[in-house]
Amino acid sequence: MTNLKIGELAQQGQVNLQTIRYYEREGLLPKPPRLLSGYRVFTSDAVRRVRFIKRAQELGFSLKEIKELLSIRFDPKGDCSDVRKLAKAKVIDIDQKIRTLQAMRKVLGKLATACPGRGPLHECPILESFEPDGEIQ
Repeated sequence: MTNLKIGELAQQGQVNLQTIRYYEREGLLPKPPRLLSGYRVFTSDAVRRVRFIKRAQELGFSLKEIKELLSIRFDPKGDCSDVRKLAKAKVIDIDQKIRTLQAMRKVLGKLATACPGRGPLHECPILESFEPDGEIQ
């Protein structure tokens, strides 16, 4: 196993130093041992973990969910079914977000169509719909 300083870990994990520190504070990366000089030393396993975290984030998992995935991943009694449950729950969450985004798109599309694109701002149907008494359909 290679001993890496935080900068090397960040570079190999393709994140910045603050991200590494944040992952440590959030418990996603275990606190590494320190050399007598005070430098923290990370192993190549930390690089794998950082890349795991990044990939899970790319797939929409929150840091809380990633922490759960990591705990399952490193639990000798962990089971694939636990990971599958989390993945299925994430798919349901993504589907809901898609529905929400589609509804938002529909409303904004209607508002953009209703706006003549000229005239005084106080008559803009888009801005009017944002007012508390405005009606969004």
